[in-house]
Amino acid sequence: MNDTELLYNSIHPSARIGMVTLTVADLGQHQEFYQSVLGLNLLDQQPDSAILGTDQHRLLNLVEKPDHHRYPRTAGLYHFAVLFPNRPTFSQAVARLFELHIPNAPTNHIMTKATYLKDPEGNGIELYTESPEDGWMGMESGQFIARRSDGSLSSGREPLDLQALFALLPPGVDLQAPIPAETTIGHIHLHVPRLQQAVAFYHQAIGFDIMGLDPAIQMGFLSAGGYHHHIGLNTWQGKGVPLPPSDALGLRDFEVLLPDREALDQVRYRLERAEMDFRTDDGALEVPEPSGGKVILTTPS
Repeated sequence: MNDTELLYNSIHPSARIGMVTLTVADLGQHQEFYQSVLGLNLLDQQPDSAILGTDQHRLLNLVEKPDHHRYPRTAGLYHFAVLFPNRPTFSQAVARLFELHIPNAPTNHIMTKATYLKDPEGNGIELYTESPEDGWMGMESGQFIARRSDGSLSSGREPLDLQALFALLPPGVDLQAPIPAETTIGHIHLHVPRLQQAVAFYHQAIGFDIMGLDPAIQMGFLSAGGYHHHIGLNTWQGKGVPLPPSDALGLRDFEVLLPDREALDQVRYRLERAEMDFRTDDGALEVPEPSGGKVILTTPS
C-alpha cells in the first residue's frame, strides 16, 4: 500500500470502542453502582482506581479525584453505550434496573433497543442490543430517517414495549447475575463545541467513515466497517461550548481497539500526515480529541 492509499484508506473495519475511563469524585460509590446496578465484575483494584468489565472485556476504568468538580455546559461525554449480545440478555439488564428502582428511559430505535440512565455523578449511560430485523435507521435526503421492516416511517425514538421485552426473560433468571462475558462497549457519544471540526477529526485524522451528518439537528455518526456508529457527535450543549477544565469530573479517555500493529501503524501515519498532536505510551497512541478527552488507539492486550 503506497502513501496515498494509506492516507485515504479508512480505519480497519474491525476497529471498535474499548475501555472508557471516567474521572469520579467517589470511587467506592461508583464501584458499587456499576457492580450492583449494571452487573460489571471487578477486574483490577488500586487505591485510587478500579477496572470493571466481564471475563472477556475491560469496559470501564474509574479514576478517583476527590478534589475535581462537575462543570455544567461544557463539552464532554453525552453517554457511553454498553452493547449486550442479544435481546434476552438486554431484557435481564433492564429488568434489573426496574427491580432496583433505577430511573431509566427505555427506547425503541427500531434497529436497536435501548435504555438510558445516569451514574451517581451524572455520567450518561446507554444499554442496548441490536435488532436489525425490526428495521433500519440512517440517512435519506440529508436527514436521519428510521423505517420499520415493513417500510413505514418511525421517529426512531418510540417507547420500548417492556411487556414484550420482559417476556424474553428465561424462567427463574437471576437478575443479579453478572452481565454476559461477550458484552462490549458498542459506541460512545460526545458533546463537542463544533460539529464539522469534530467530524473532520474522527474522519480525516483517525479514519472513521461518516455514516450520517445532519447539520439541522447538529448530530453526526461515524463508524468502522459499516457499523451504524462507533462515534456519535452533537453540539446540544451549545455551539462553541467550552472544553472541560483540567480538574473536571467525567470522561477522561476511551480506547479505539485495532486488530494488530499494522492497523495501528496506519492510523499513526494518518496522524503524522495530518500534523496531529499525539504521544506514544507503551505502544499505544494517545490523541487529544475535540470534546476535551483523549482517544487511546491500541491493540487488544
